[in-house]
Amino acid sequence: MIESSRGATCRRVCPGGFAAMFLLVTLVLCAAAGAQAGKYPQTIVFMTDFGVVDDSVAICRGVMYSIVPEVRIVDLTHQVTPFSILDGARFLYGATPYYPAGTVFVVVVDPGVGSPRKAIVAKSKRGQYFVLPDNGLLTLVEQRDGIEGVHEITNTDWMIGTKLSSTFHGRDIFSPVGAHVARGEDWTKVGPEMAVASLVRLELKAARTDDRGVTAEVIATDGPFGNLVTNLDGDDFLKLGYRRGEVVPVKVGVKEMKMKFVKTFSDVAVGEALLYIDSRGHLGLAVNQGSFSAVYGARPPVELFIPRAGR
Repeated sequence: MIESSRGATCRRVCPGGFAAMFLLVTLVLCAAAGAQAGKYPQTIVFMTDFGVVDDSVAICRGVMYSIVPEVRIVDLTHQVTPFSILDGARFLYGATPYYPAGTVFVVVVDPGVGSPRKAIVAKSKRGQYFVLPDNGLLTLVEQRDGIEGVHEITNTDWMIGTKLSSTFHGRDIFSPVGAHVARGEDWTKVGPEMAVASLVRLELKAARTDDRGVTAEVIATDGPFGNLVTNLDGDDFLKLGYRRGEVVPVKVGVKEMKMKFVKTFSDVAVGEALLYIDSRGHLGLAVNQGSFSAVYGARPPVELFIPRAGR
């Protein structure tokens, strides 16, 4: 009897055939996943207060590339206000949510370089690594993400040079250590473990709300634009009872002003002052197409007071 074509298509495949086919498909998928992962090299996010007028940043990048040539280095900024640990902490806080676990942050804002301050590697509970001086730079990241562990940098095999500079630890310590961590080496080998509780933390003032209104602080200016950055959370400001489009009385230092609370800069005339919720969720003061800091002579730190609506 001749077998029909239908019978041929329904012919039973032996279990060994299924196993071989499954193994082949698995190998193909694993190879594709590996190729996809290989497209994305390990990332170091680099931030300093060095500026870009000399060779300091390029030297540090060269150190990192010499240890792990395939690494991807992202320059967060090298224009941190010189010696401003608070600005460095703010920028870390703002940037870290947009990078994945495993990212290594190398930060050199180090007014105490060469002093007894410690150089450390910390791992956050989000799985990111921080190679930096223990001077308060991690304060805001720790408050939001938590710190899983900290080790002091003492392993000279992870540093460069036979005689370390007392003034350029960005080159000699932080850059090479960041590269070793990014290369996948055991970060705990960098030196002895430290208690998380022993980390140096910034003493930050919190905004205070009472029956009269809120007392906050201008803590920084926003890059080259001269907008004022405050420590007043946008949600806490809204609890004062103001709505967008309303005029709000504000006292900045000793100067009393009135300005509109709006969504964006162009909601007021060019040259007019305004209040807005900035991209990080805090109350900001600005001048449309101008510098609030320059126009009104406001320099952080300075106290800010806003009464409750209707007061």
